[in-house]
Amino acid sequence: MQLQHPLPIGSGMASSSSLTELFATPLLVADVPGAAALNAALLPRMLARREADPAGIGHSNQGGWHSDTRMLEWGGDEARELARWLGDLAARHTRDLGRPERPRFRWGARMWANVLTPGAANAAHAHPGACWSAVHHVDDGGVADDPSLGGELCLIDPRYPLVQQAAPDVAMLMADGAPMRGDHLVRPRPGLLVAFPSWLMHAVRPCRGRGLRVAVAINLSIVPTG
Repeated sequence: MQLQHPLPIGSGMASSSSLTELFATPLLVADVPGAAALNAALLPRMLARREADPAGIGHSNQGGWHSDTRMLEWGGDEARELARWLGDLAARHTRDLGRPERPRFRWGARMWANVLTPGAANAAHAHPGACWSAVHHVDDGGVADDPSLGGELCLIDPRYPLVQQAAPDVAMLMADGAPMRGDHLVRPRPGLLVAFPSWLMHAVRPCRGRGLRVAVAINLSIVPTG
């Protein structure tokens, strides 16, 4: 094994350089218009579906409940309104490079409900086959104002080896001087929608609030139109 040669830090001898941040990951965060009324209509339907189908389906949920993915059928007009609103948002941040003036695709949407009971979480996962994925928060479960209660949406740096570096307390700096992190946390708040590329690994940290953390998940897939 070749020995490493220690170098001094801060010698002041480095020449001028430029810093380019490569391969940015888009993250859309928005307050959904009319969210209070929207959530008031969605919440009882989501809980009624949970009562009618308590087993749900097992996916990334660790505890809690994951509905089937047909919420656009049973979620009512408000569910379809939310999907349309997300589709418009995503369209503003997506371009058909081959025909930008008239895109050759439309969105195909899939929606489901996630209900986390106290202590439940969602393991890290991605959504293969989709383009954009989103989480719309209906109820924060009582954790929004207390970071110690967890429940954050955790977006994981796709440069996977970053989380395995030997010195986690040493960070490279970005152009604005902020340290590069291996994840990004978003605290839940009713009405807050977060959208990101479907290939991005994400999770929900254990939720230790006293109530139910209720969220709508949506996948937007590309459907060619010619």
